Amino acid sequence: MLDQLQPSTEQFASPSGLRVRQDLYDEEYSDEEYEQMLSMYEGTMAQIVEGEIVKSKVLRVTENAVILDVGFKSEGSVPLDEFKDPQSLKEGDEVEVFLEHLEDQEGAVVLSKKKADFMRVWEKIRLAHESDQPVEGTLVKKIKGGVVVNLMGVDAFLPGSQIALRRVPNIDELLGQTYEFKIIKLNKRRRNIVVSRRVILENERAHKREHLMKELAVGQVRKGVVKNITDFGAFIDLGGVDGLLHITDMSYGRVSHPTEMVAIGREVEVKILDIDWQRERISLGMKQLQSYPWQNVAAKYPVGTRVQGKVVSITNYGAFVEIEPGIEGLVHISEMSWTRNVRHPSKIVSIGETIEAVVLKVDEAEEKISLGMKQTEQDPWMVLPLKYPVGTRIQGKVRNLTSFGAFVEIEPGIDGLIHISDMSWTKRVQHPSEVVKKGDGVDVVILNIDAENKRISLGLKQAEEDPWLRIGETYPIGMELRGRVVRLMDKGVVVDLGNDIEGFVPMSQLGIANIENPGDAVKEGQPVDLKVLEVDPIHHRIVLMVTNYPDEPIIPPVRPVIPEEATSP
Repeated sequence: MLDQLQPSTEQFASPSGLRVRQDLYDEEYSDEEYEQMLSMYEGTMAQIVEGEIVKSKVLRVTENAVILDVGFKSEGSVPLDEFKDPQSLKEGDEVEVFLEHLEDQEGAVVLSKKKADFMRVWEKIRLAHESDQPVEGTLVKKIKGGVVVNLMGVDAFLPGSQIALRRVPNIDELLGQTYEFKIIKLNKRRRNIVVSRRVILENERAHKREHLMKELAVGQVRKGVVKNITDFGAFIDLGGVDGLLHITDMSYGRVSHPTEMVAIGREVEVKILDIDWQRERISLGMKQLQSYPWQNVAAKYPVGTRVQGKVVSITNYGAFVEIEPGIEGLVHISEMSWTRNVRHPSKIVSIGETIEAVVLKVDEAEEKISLGMKQTEQDPWMVLPLKYPVGTRIQGKVRNLTSFGAFVEIEPGIDGLIHISDMSWTKRVQHPSEVVKKGDGVDVVILNIDAENKRISLGLKQAEEDPWLRIGETYPIGMELRGRVVRLMDKGVVVDLGNDIEGFVPMSQLGIANIENPGDAVKEGQPVDLKVLEVDPIHHRIVLMVTNYPDEPIIPPVRPVIPEEATSP
């Protein structure tokens, strides 16, 4: 109706704020008619107030906006992205929007769907906050410090510390999940909403804890969920109360780390071993739900039984072998080989290796089983007397020298001893290094085998003919010869006759009267002319007398140099 009036440049503001043409007021209408017309016009605007939610109708949907009619002289538009499901909008649909301004600089109505949604939800959120009631929300996306939660269409902030009772290792796995939250902070001006899920979980745990404290008892078998794993065990949530499942109570078998038995989030069945409410500690066990493996183990594994097992631990004194879960036996280092001198078990076995052994001893009370590896094979020492009868001539290699003899390997891992007295028929050996060296190959004769004590006596000189059997032919009585003094004794001197043959000159046969010791007559290395007085092949003895002291230079005898490695076995 106003659009049909004649144009005029003069206008004035009515009490309602509308611009009214002065010429209409002055010329065309009476005061009564004008007031009637003004009240009719203002009636159409009575419900349109800035800062409130108003109802509108969809006129059309464009690519970027939704055009709405709010019953005002001009249309309003709302960006398309403020609608959750813009594809479902059609002409004539009724939509609630927030009226920000009746007119902007271009005379258009300023509307907001997002603010209208926020206003509607805010009231519900405010009431839930004031009444301390939980609200339902969905985790939408991860941001710095926490997660954005869709709370009835409005974004709220969930701090990372408020997501759960414990730190969540992977927040991405929770996105899209719907939970109940407690509103812990509101700021309408900043549209800031902070929520917490942890508060709800803590309240639930407190109620469950109160109930469980009355219900739990030692000896009960209950189900729980693994919440956390450490090197020494796992914490199990029993439904509001946590208990510790120690690594030693997970299995009767050997457990290197709790992750071998449990995993976070997995449900397990446990037995309550102990409860200490003052210290808030509950001890749990898994192996206690299994049968005790050491029961009747002596009947199951009698002495002499051959078993197979896996090496699970190695020490300086032996190796522990798992026969079955919960049952381990010890193979002592002395029971690993019949012949080898084992310096450390790791030279024979390695962790994880499956070996065969024989049960030597079982002690159920102490939960100990003694095992032997060498018993799976025949003891080579028991067949040695048959294989090498006394008098057998064999070849061997000198492995080591001692002050009393030399050890010779006759088979891999089997050594025999050549005593110093069995190294030469004729020569008085002061040290084995005078005759043999380490690494030498030698021909020896078996003199004796003690299989029980694992000892073999060998003879080096016995591999050759005893020259003393023909000594009487070589050195007949009355024979004159020349020798050299090698040692001074209390009652005479020892002389070297050559060919490793030594003879003895008593002090009375030195040819010098009134002397108290041999050194008064001769010196070591001095040459002397001799005459054979007596030959004793049984006692390996030749008695001589000095007939002359030739005028020749004295040559001191050479003493053997004893190598360091020859001083110990």
